Amino acid sequence: MKQKIENLKIIPLGGLGEVGRNMMLLEYEEKILIIDMGFRMPEENMPGIDCIIPNVSYLKGKEKNIVGLVITHGHYDHIGAIPYSLEKIGNPQIYTGALTRGIILKRQEDFTESKLKIHIIKNGDRIDLSPFKVEFFRQNHSIPDNFGLFISTPVGNIVHTSDFKFDLTPINDLPTDFKKLEELSKRNVLLLLSDSTGAEQEGYSLSEKKIMENLEEIFKNCQGRILAATFASLINRVQQIITLSEKYGRKVAIDGYSMRNNIEICKKLGYIKTNANTLIRPNQISNFPDSKITFLCTGAQGEGTAVLMRITNKEHKFFKIKKGDSVIFSSSVIPGNERAVQFLKDDLYRQKAIVFHYKMMDIHAGGHAKKEEQAEMIKIMKPKFFVPIHGQYSMLVSHGEIAMSCGIPEKNIIIAENGKIINLSQKSIFIEKKEVMSSYVMVDGLGIGDVGEIVLRDRQNLAEDGMFVIIVVIDRNTGKIRNSPDIISRGFVYLKESKELLTETRKNIIKIINHATESSGSVNWTYVKDEIRNKLGAFFYKKTERRPMILPVIIEI
Repeated sequence: MKQKIENLKIIPLGGLGEVGRNMMLLEYEEKILIIDMGFRMPEENMPGIDCIIPNVSYLKGKEKNIVGLVITHGHYDHIGAIPYSLEKIGNPQIYTGALTRGIILKRQEDFTESKLKIHIIKNGDRIDLSPFKVEFFRQNHSIPDNFGLFISTPVGNIVHTSDFKFDLTPINDLPTDFKKLEELSKRNVLLLLSDSTGAEQEGYSLSEKKIMENLEEIFKNCQGRILAATFASLINRVQQIITLSEKYGRKVAIDGYSMRNNIEICKKLGYIKTNANTLIRPNQISNFPDSKITFLCTGAQGEGTAVLMRITNKEHKFFKIKKGDSVIFSSSVIPGNERAVQFLKDDLYRQKAIVFHYKMMDIHAGGHAKKEEQAEMIKIMKPKFFVPIHGQYSMLVSHGEIAMSCGIPEKNIIIAENGKIINLSQKSIFIEKKEVMSSYVMVDGLGIGDVGEIVLRDRQNLAEDGMFVIIVVIDRNTGKIRNSPDIISRGFVYLKESKELLTETRKNIIKIINHATESSGSVNWTYVKDEIRNKLGAFFYKKTERRPMILPVIIEI
């Protein structure tokens, strides 16, 4: 009798319906393969939060069932959650490229001394993680050692594209291997999981060759210092800037913790090449003429603590903006960072810098395929089923429409979100009614997941309307208030300019407490604090149309 083949479960814990926090599970007969473990940056309404990571509670108790963690490449939205989450799921074996391994291990030094088990893979390598067999194939992106995955499973073959774009003329990289993609497609692809980040953008992504040509125009014509800001993980761009600096006789000073680390790793692995005397320390800038200096740093997203922001705020020890400096923003703006980047550019203009950014000229190419490339990937792979991954919900929908235009029936396309359980068989694909936990886990300093919705809402209230603390001292014997209540206001009103409001506030407090102590010999102070919060809250809103967080403190002596 022929044994029935179970359905394969595909469970995204992050990365679907959002940009970042990428993590996906493939589960078959309780065996689980994990693909990526990234984080995303906090939203504007998340004060104090460092990053957001996937919720791995579904894997609790299933640690022995995890056959491995495959990491496609070294960007933080694919590796960033490893220091926070890996030990919680039993510290499974990691499979990834040499550069990604170097970045993971270097970052791990900042967190814990836990020994990670990392197996280095290369293009074309195959690993058996029964019941899954994984073959790695090179994909162009904005970082070396980026691999797509060809995954053989008991129900059929799955292709996971990783983040990708098609580039026929890359810089410091090999062109897209279309011959390999065609060869993979001949193995009957049951399901294609494809990067959706560029699905709302028409045409093709720019080649790095075009970027290099435009950057060279800046270097050729610039007479002063060049300050270039980009992502620390955009290794190809870093190499381009170093190469052009050497061509035009410039020394390169590098600043930014993550950028220094990544360049150190890449030099050891041969992904970044420099002449012997090209790199200098930031404190050596003044030893050379302005026309011979390139300053390469982080901060193109307007991050408050990054190097470019410190330079713009005149807080950097060795670099001050002056007239004639050229500032290159060689990165696109991550959604949500638009205002911060605009303010940063405005400040640079005020300081008489010459500013170049991607909206003025093509000096940045994203690492993600646009519509035409995504359609080409679908046409090459010819999958029976299609699930768009990595992107906001609108991007997933747009990618689904591209798949339909390529001839894939709508019933064979699944638009899923985090926590959904996608069931795949040789003949069908569908989403189960039940879901797994995929809520945000917020990281705040050493705290992982201890800041929930209630704490976050308190922080939002504090940020919006401030805090009002009332300290009342009660005579234990008489039940009367001793002295006038002390008041502390932070972010609500300035005490010296609000004397009339404070006088009325004190009268209300005294009235509430006197009423409570007169009506009963035994006082429920918890109830009294609630009364103070409620009545003062209504009073403040009537007077100011603001709702500060009110914290009554009652001390009996």
